[in-house]
Amino acid sequence: MLLILPYSPTPLLHHVLEPNRASRLCRRRRLCRDRCAGRLAQTARHYRYLFLASVAGIGGGTFRDVILNVPVFWVGNRDYVLICAAVAVLVFFSAHRVESRYKLLLWLDAIGLAAFSVMGAAKGLAITGSPAVSIVTGMLTATLGGILRDLLTGEPSVLLRPEIYVTAALAGAALYTLGDFAGLPPLASGLAGFMAAFCVRGGALKFGWAFPSYKSRPGRRPEDIP
Repeated sequence: MLLILPYSPTPLLHHVLEPNRASRLCRRRRLCRDRCAGRLAQTARHYRYLFLASVAGIGGGTFRDVILNVPVFWVGNRDYVLICAAVAVLVFFSAHRVESRYKLLLWLDAIGLAAFSVMGAAKGLAITGSPAVSIVTGMLTATLGGILRDLLTGEPSVLLRPEIYVTAALAGAALYTLGDFAGLPPLASGLAGFMAAFCVRGGALKFGWAFPSYKSRPGRRPEDIP
């Protein structure tokens, strides 16, 4: 006599549903991982934004103080870093408004360029007393932060473009140094240097002043060389 046991589909269903459960777990894990990676990437972009803003704002002055072998100005006063961060956050959330006023930003940058060229020259001259060092520190303070920012972001540097930028800082630092050695009051020398840098940079923005590009000429052939 044969004993027929009732068939139970539970083991079969278990084997059928188990892969589906595993695939759901894999999809959930993948989704969680992608969300975490996206959040981390977004956070990293925000920190890069703050970092680049700080580089542009205090990079030139930092390099100047390192060269002069004096305490870096923002180490003892963190307000400089906080101001850079605050401006970066403000621009980040108002970029759609700022981009439509790009020319205004260029003119504001010209004001900053002129001011920092005089401030850098004044600090270099006060510490070393050398006119050459004064002019160099004025140029570095005004322009190096922007140059470092462009290098870090892969943008074409102002050093490789025909527009007048570094030369404006040179004019401001040089005229301030000349006025100081001529015996002018510090305010008069600073104002003269500021106006010189601003006018040169403003002329480049308004009238398109630029240096002529280099035009290469073919060299002499070896048989033409005596």
